[in-house]
Amino acid sequence: MGDQEITGPRRDFGGYGRHIPNVRWPGGVGLVVNIVINYEAGAEYSLLDGDGRNDTWGESSYEVEPGRRDIGTETHFEFGSRAGIWRLARLFDDNHVPVSVGACALALERNPAVADWISSAGHDVIGHGWRWTEPSLMTREEERDDLHRALESITRLTGERPLGWYGRSFPSVHTRELLVEEGGFLYDSDACNDELPYFVEVHGKSFLVLPYSKVYNDVRYLMNPTYSSPRDFFETLRSGVDFLCEETAAGYGARMMTVGLHERWSGQAARASAVRDFVEYVKDRADVALMRRVDIANWWLEHHGEWETPGEPAERSPRG
Repeated sequence: MGDQEITGPRRDFGGYGRHIPNVRWPGGVGLVVNIVINYEAGAEYSLLDGDGRNDTWGESSYEVEPGRRDIGTETHFEFGSRAGIWRLARLFDDNHVPVSVGACALALERNPAVADWISSAGHDVIGHGWRWTEPSLMTREEERDDLHRALESITRLTGERPLGWYGRSFPSVHTRELLVEEGGFLYDSDACNDELPYFVEVHGKSFLVLPYSKVYNDVRYLMNPTYSSPRDFFETLRSGVDFLCEETAAGYGARMMTVGLHERWSGQAARASAVRDFVEYVKDRADVALMRRVDIANWWLEHHGEWETPGEPAERSPRG
């Protein structure tokens, strides 16, 4: 790195530690589950969009020679937009499950029917960038422009201004500062470091983080160790719910669980069966509630003072 200055948020290895706050979720449940659909179809890297490269998140690790279109991966992403998103939409709406959609703005621009569904079905939208590209590769100015462009587009298409934000896997050191600078955001979800929301301090302001998950996530169909079948995904999700609820029942505090889905992966018929089975399992449990991400954020902001941990260091978890 030479003499380059390392900037960005400080790391926190302590968090809540052994002393979990006495969180009380709506209805007194011990666990809230938020399902996030990542809608990225048409926003990925593509020669047609001037990127000079193809995206690699298809069903195969094979890469087409640089400079040539990868029709296979292109059509894999198109499946998510043409068929996968609608299978998931039917599944959640038929079961009256509130979900959150992390939407890349360009993906919605290329299929406005998805934006109409988000709005009409009452789901909430999370800003997921103008395109599905890494903020960590952008300059601060480029990332600010990307943020503004995405906000305008998503708000116009859905009629809803995103109140949360997360990028493609690798946020930059500027991302959270830009969100606070912009204003109007309740939270970000770029972190994967906890099972409860928490506050951080950004330029003297308290800002909420709702951690995401790369474990309770269908990306594991394509990453080692992979799921060999949809049953593996379902069993992972069910085991997570069971263990978290056991901890809660034993007095170790309430929890939040995020389940990340992608239209091009979990929208496939076989894999959608795992999502269906998980929804049915969770709905049968009285100690679990399915909630939109924005509702979790608002609940935490409105009630966190009721369960503030006595003696918790202020610099670890500044309060708004």
